[in-house]
Order: sequence, then structure tokens, then C-alpha cells
Amino acid sequence: MELIKPGTRIDFLGMMKRASFLSIALIVIAIVSLIYHKGPDWGVEFTGGTEIHIKLQKDLELSQVKKILESTGYAPEAVQRLGLTGDNEYLIRFSPELIKFDQIQGFQNELEGIIKDNPEFKGGSILRVDYIGPRVGSELITKAIISILLGCVGILIYVMIRFEFSFAMGAVIALVHDTIITLGAISIMDKEFSLAIVAALLTVIGYSVNDTIVIFDRIRENLKKSGKTSFREVVNEGLNQTLSRTILTSITVFLVLIPLFILGGSVIHDFTFTLIVGAIVGTYSSVFVASPFVIFWRNRKDSVT
Repeated sequence: MELIKPGTRIDFLGMMKRASFLSIALIVIAIVSLIYHKGPDWGVEFTGGTEIHIKLQKDLELSQVKKILESTGYAPEAVQRLGLTGDNEYLIRFSPELIKFDQIQGFQNELEGIIKDNPEFKGGSILRVDYIGPRVGSELITKAIISILLGCVGILIYVMIRFEFSFAMGAVIALVHDTIITLGAISIMDKEFSLAIVAALLTVIGYSVNDTIVIFDRIRENLKKSGKTSFREVVNEGLNQTLSRTILTSITVFLVLIPLFILGGSVIHDFTFTLIVGAIVGTYSSVFVASPFVIFWRNRKDSVT
């Protein structure tokens, strides 16, 4: 199926400056948000502590939920809304100092009593209780960072073997670009950074590099028969030739992700949100970041030699 007619000549590289400004602006916004929020909002898997997932009959402000719990002597570290507003689901996190492992059962019984007796909570229920020790949490942070870095290094080596160094650098720069902007979106939307988000980020990396490699493959094929055509024109031609495939892939992905985001419930809401943002940014970076960087690197190399 061809959405784009053969012979289409969209000057993608002519938009490179505007795309660069957009990318820089998004990265700056992402970094500012992460600084403002003092880094990602690490989930209980990384910080340690107790996490309670509750569902209420009516919608309450986060400050109301926090105030009610504080009045009972259990001051939460954070209260976060899960899913959509109408779901009335909340994630409440308590520090490991406040509730220790051997106190969890007793605390859960007390919380069930609070939900039953408090008129604001009446009709609510506890959906999930998780406890992670602080030592395990710090180890998981290290492993999460290492897994993302190893993913990028593995992709760099793979693309270097299959193509050449300039293509590998373009692919990795695009991945770093995608990861930072996606993290920024998670921070701006005040999403909790959990193991599910790590899994989503690794999925985004795989999706982005797959799209990039398809474009690089076409550019390499065109180079073999380019003759005296400039490298810039070869890249632009490759982007146009793969545009139909890129659009179809994106549409297929969103046909799955959007219903999951709307109907999938709070358990996978943040995971799906990350995938949606990552898919948008990954598609954009394959066209406007990875390929232009290859041209920039080649021009820089030619000017040095």
C-alpha cells in the first residue's frame, strides 16, 4: 500500500534548521522540567517504601487525600492520580521509615478501617499494596540506568557493523534525543518513573532505531547507484522513498496504543503514555534528527580532511 505517490520530492533537509530549533526547544523544556522536579519521580521500586493503590467512589483532590491520611498519623510522601480523572484511582507512597516490612499487614488493616469510616473515602477499596526495601530500590536505579545505556551502546555497535560510524552516531543521537524528550514528557505530566516506564523507554529505543535503520538501508542502496548525485540529495531521496512506510508503521502503532491508553485502565496508563510520546518523537527523530546528523558528520569530516 502506497500512501505517498512514487516520485514525491519533499525537501525534508530544507526543514532541518526549523527542526533543529524545535528539537533544542523540546530538550531544554524537558531538562528544565526534570531540574524543577528534582529528577524523575522515582517509583517505590527505586526509592523503597510502601505503595498503596486505592480506588474511591468519588473524585478527590490530591491535597484532600493527603490531608485525610495525615490526620490519621500516616503522612504520605506523595499522592498521585492514576489513569483518567473519572477512574478515581490514587497511588499513595509512604517512606520505609514510616512503615516497615513487619508492619505492612497491620497498616493495611488500619487503612481498610480508615476507608470504611471516613465519609470522603466511603465505598473505596485497596487494589494493591507493594513494599520494596530501600537497598533493593537503589540497586534497581543502577540497573535501570545501565540497561538503557547498554541498549544504546549495543545499537551503536550494531549500526557501525552494518553501516558506518557516521550512521551509527546519527542513530545514537536520535535515541538520546528521544529518551530525553520522553523523560521530559513524563516529568511534565507528573508520571511516576517505575519499572514499567523503563520497559517502555527500552521499547521506544527499539522502535526508533528500527525506523531509522529502514531509512539508512534505503540511503545506502541509493548511494551505490547515485553517481555524481550529492550525498544530501541521496539522503533526501531515501527519506521520501521510505515516507509511506514510516507513515503506515506509525498509524498501525497508534491504532493499538490509543485504545490501550483510553480503555486499558490505570495499570498500563503510564506505560502506554510513554509509548505514545516515544513513538511520536521516535518517528520525528528518524526523519529530522538521525539522517541530518549523518550529513552534518560527513560535512564536518570532509572539512577537516
